[in-house]
Amino acid sequence: MSDTSPAGSGGSPDFAEMTRDIAEVPAVEVIVTVAVNLMSAAAVKLGLTEEGDKYKDLDEARKLVTALAGLLDASTTEISSFHAAPLRDGLKSLQLAFREASLVPDEPGQGPGEKYTGPVYG
Repeated sequence: MSDTSPAGSGGSPDFAEMTRDIAEVPAVEVIVTVAVNLMSAAAVKLGLTEEGDKYKDLDEARKLVTALAGLLDASTTEISSFHAAPLRDGLKSLQLAFREASLVPDEPGQGPGEKYTGPVYG
């Protein structure tokens, strides 16, 4: 077990250690990490991984893509275009993948996250 393990000596989380660790991380890094985690989870739920349809769940994917769009909409001015541009590109790719995976695609502007991004077209 490493020194950065969240569990302390009794198996309970060492919140003081976790707080010190997170205090050292810049906000931009936290936001980008959360965005990448949302993108990865959405890709899995869209069936875009090696496992394909094994974990495909469009209802869950919709939630994750919408959360990602909301996060990016709220934080774009905070994280700079250097970080925001590739995240927006990834979001658009996920939105288009969702539309392709849907048996009955949403109307433009009604897809996941499109209330934040506007309509997404291929």
